[in-house]
Amino acid sequence: LKLQFLYLIAHLTRPHTRTMQKATQQMLTRAGRRTYATGKDIKHGIEARQAMLDGVEKLTKAVVVTLGPKGRNVIIQQPYGAPKITKDGVTVAKAVEFADSFENLGAQLVRQVANTTNDMAGDGTTTSTLLSCAVFKEGFKAVATGSNPMDLKRGMDLAVKEVLASLAAQSRHITTKEEIAQVATISANGDVEIGQLISNAMEKVGKEGVITVADGKTLDTELEVVEGMSFERGFISPFFVTNTKTQRVEFEDAYVLVCKEKVSTIQTILPALNFIAQANKPLLIVADDVDGEALTTMIYNKVNGKIKVAAVKAPGFGDNKTNTLQDIAIFTGATMLSEDAGTMIKDQADFSEAMLGTCKKVTVSKDSSIMLSGGGSLEGIQERCDLLKELIDAEASDYSREKLQERLAKLGGGVAVIKTGGASEVEVSEKKDRITDALNATRAAVAEGIVAGGGSALLYASKSLQKLIDDPSIIPDQKVGVRLMANALRLPVRTISENAGVEGAVVVEKVLDENKEGFGYNAQTGVYGDMFKQGVIDPTKVVRCCIVDAASVASLLTTTEAAICDMPKADGGAAAMG
Repeated sequence: LKLQFLYLIAHLTRPHTRTMQKATQQMLTRAGRRTYATGKDIKHGIEARQAMLDGVEKLTKAVVVTLGPKGRNVIIQQPYGAPKITKDGVTVAKAVEFADSFENLGAQLVRQVANTTNDMAGDGTTTSTLLSCAVFKEGFKAVATGSNPMDLKRGMDLAVKEVLASLAAQSRHITTKEEIAQVATISANGDVEIGQLISNAMEKVGKEGVITVADGKTLDTELEVVEGMSFERGFISPFFVTNTKTQRVEFEDAYVLVCKEKVSTIQTILPALNFIAQANKPLLIVADDVDGEALTTMIYNKVNGKIKVAAVKAPGFGDNKTNTLQDIAIFTGATMLSEDAGTMIKDQADFSEAMLGTCKKVTVSKDSSIMLSGGGSLEGIQERCDLLKELIDAEASDYSREKLQERLAKLGGGVAVIKTGGASEVEVSEKKDRITDALNATRAAVAEGIVAGGGSALLYASKSLQKLIDDPSIIPDQKVGVRLMANALRLPVRTISENAGVEGAVVVEKVLDENKEGFGYNAQTGVYGDMFKQGVIDPTKVVRCCIVDAASVASLLTTTEAAICDMPKADGGAAAMG
């Protein structure tokens, strides 16, 4: 009996013993397996700079083919969908990535130059990439021949200060609609239609107005201007529709009730409904939401022709919703009803006509609302606009700043939408990139003025560097830094000319020989002359950002003495130890 019991115990525990033995064997195998860290690869001196220069040159060759009115397109493979075709320098730069880690280091830094220029000025990314490569290439040669890299950098910094002073002296303020159209046309790679659209948009909504770019649904690019206070919210119920043909609510000389809270009970709005019934005027209610008996009562009376009323949900979310409702209240001259402020209507005694705002015309569709000629005081609206401008200046987030600018534009006059047309999605995307660039360039021109385009301003500024080269107080290595900056500033004119099929070196020499401010080569027409008169102009801000950003990164690359990258990972694990 005892032997049988021991056999039974051994039989029951055998599966567990086998499992433990298997687990133990796996642990021993793992412990015996040697694991390796990826490690770092380090290159020094000329070897490191050469590897980074290779990456910079490859990236730049892909980007500079887009420069100028006769620049070519670049086609980029996308992770999904059709390939992207573009002439936008920063879009090309973002798409470039190399297998070699050291080449990628250089490319990433120049890509950062393009991104910075794009963020600051909105255009000029191709020029900044070209200048970065040129300065780094010249700096690489100078260091290889024995120049001190730190003195080279100091020389470059001196040259940048002199060039910026020259650009400021050349700059002219933009005043006319034609000049705005010229700036936009040049930035859109010579597309006159885009230049005219942006000029018309700025004329209608003002220089500080909001102009957005959207995908169109036709072959033609169109401009749509929405005047007055507009927001992306439509009627709560289709029973409010007054124009059955267009399926819209259309009111004239309407009252406006603005409420921060959800309206469910009839007591909140009954005094206002009684008032508009007696006054025989329409009422627009903008509230957090309207439902329950309040909505039912409004629909019943509207359908029976007793009152003209419509309800719309408040636009936005969270704090943005409250702020937008306050904007609407100021625009219409209404009092925003809120539990927090103690302005909610609980009975007839709480209500007064002053709580309602007014509007000359209201149009509400299923997904948008527009109010024209609000009854708010001009002083109140101006005060609100000034507050929004201060908030925009202080805001760090791009998204929040954009929302504030939209609110400012709606209070101030309107929003212009450029609807990009084209025969295919790829064409629309390419044109949209050019319109966005042109729009940013135009805003930059309005902000800081214009200089001669086509690279002429930089070429003329390079002549001012001669006095630094002749200055005996500047040491030789710093003069080398000034010279290489002067050589780099010739490249934009040269590259634009070569992209147009003309010998670039000949064009550069001819423009330099003329020695006249504003004189340059129009690559679109092939004519030499005054660039301002020919309408070939660039925003000063764009040119300034190009030279500052390019010189900053290129000089740092020139002073690099060591580069550290991750070593490539080996495929598979190492074999177990015997």
